[in-house]
Amino acid sequence: MRQFISFDSHKRYTLVEMEDVETGRTRQFRVNHSRGAIRDCLAGCGEGTPVAVEATGNWYWIVDEIEKAGLEPQLVHPRKAKLMMGLINKTDKLDVHGLNRLQRNKTLPTVWIPPKDLRDLREMTRTRMVLTAQRTRLKNRVLATLNKYGFTLSEFSDAFGRKARVELERCVDTLPPQTAYVTRVMLGQLDTLDEAILGMEKRIRELARATPAITRLMTLPGIGFILSVAIALEVGDMARFPSAPHLASYAGTTARVHQSADKVRYGRLRPDVNRYLKWAFIEAAHSVCLNQARYPERHATQLYRRIKARRNHPKAIGAVARHLAEAAYHVWTKEEPYRDPVLNKGLSTGGVSAMSS
Repeated sequence: MRQFISFDSHKRYTLVEMEDVETGRTRQFRVNHSRGAIRDCLAGCGEGTPVAVEATGNWYWIVDEIEKAGLEPQLVHPRKAKLMMGLINKTDKLDVHGLNRLQRNKTLPTVWIPPKDLRDLREMTRTRMVLTAQRTRLKNRVLATLNKYGFTLSEFSDAFGRKARVELERCVDTLPPQTAYVTRVMLGQLDTLDEAILGMEKRIRELARATPAITRLMTLPGIGFILSVAIALEVGDMARFPSAPHLASYAGTTARVHQSADKVRYGRLRPDVNRYLKWAFIEAAHSVCLNQARYPERHATQLYRRIKARRNHPKAIGAVARHLAEAAYHVWTKEEPYRDPVLNKGLSTGGVSAMSS
């Protein structure tokens, strides 16, 4: 018996709908989550039967269970699926039935399922991103606390560097007792985070092999080994992107657009994207901004300065991030190193730029 099967998964349970292809009859039931429960509920289904499951926070183990049962998981883009269902009301029963309807109509919006090993490696770069974000928040908190009492460390290029740390400790000693105590606690947390991040970066260097793709990504402005590994792991298979703008859109570096008649309005960068890939390109764009005085002749530097003068800093960072995302697509697919569009103007060999068509 051929079937359409769809899951509406939550933290503790999954609502399952099985629909007979020939008769259209449906059966819905709830499966409480435990190891092997998903596999057991699919016992007796035809081998290779597709199973639609939304890309929610716990899809990893659910997909593994579906594969162990001999069926084919179909990972669904949640937002696109909701729009295509066109439902006014939202319930679990309506959602799971809507996924089967999209399967029947052959319009199910599926996304790529990365292999297990790749999913495991991603946790290293993704967790490093989380830790660096925590470190940044702590640094901002410490500096804000010092600023309340009139202390600034503007004479240092790095307010938490080795030389600045001596002056910072001296400032903390003059703070009121409770403020000094919490500031020292935050400095201790920063030291712990620094140690954890360094250890994680060392492990990434040991585990991540410098593939040709990673090596070519490192030729882009602002992208070193760690960022190139993060980008490579998040992209996975570049063949799933038909063009550079598609990768830039997936990475969240393209602005939202609203056009009506002769009026066009561009908004902020899209939020419903691969936020880890977005972070990597934004981080690289910030590196370009910080080093603009050292490399004023670069195309990325000139792009940043031009957009910032016309708009503002966030818009300029977004523009540079998009340039880097599109350049990453070209150096990956054409298997050539990055060639700066300004420095290599008029040259026909030696690399590829983001301006390539």
